[in-house]
Amino acid sequence: MKQTHKITFQFISEPTDVNFGGKVHGGSVMKWIDQTAYTCARTWSETYCVTVYVGGIRFYKPINIGDLVKIDAYIIFTGQTSIHIAIDVYSRKLNEDSFTKKTHCVIVFVSVDSDGKPLQVKKWVPTSDHEKQLEAYAIKLKQLRVNIENEMQAFIK
Repeated sequence: MKQTHKITFQFISEPTDVNFGGKVHGGSVMKWIDQTAYTCARTWSETYCVTVYVGGIRFYKPINIGDLVKIDAYIIFTGQTSIHIAIDVYSRKLNEDSFTKKTHCVIVFVSVDSDGKPLQVKKWVPTSDHEKQLEAYAIKLKQLRVNIENEMQAFIK
């Protein structure tokens, strides 16, 4: 299987995705994010992966029922066993040409074996300046999570 660090899903939002306000339910968007990111992680690692973190999810604008939805998932950092993926969710009306960004987040997966034990993943190496900036962003977010976890552990002891 050819490894790729980017995946895009496109589909039309359906009436079953509706919330009480008549827009796409945030939970539906989160499910799509997880599915797209899993596909990206699984394609890269060539192993089963589990979600270990979803953070910084930002809903900019609602998605309408019947819109064309596009979800871009792309690796921004790999650790020993983890794959950090940025997700951008866009939508547009079918009669429009351009997509509008609706949601963004970072999701982290860990590659695991059949017993659930972490497996080492191939290192992703950024090539462009933009990818290097994204990797630095991912490393900064990782350190923030470590700091928060350490503070939380100190607090609950």
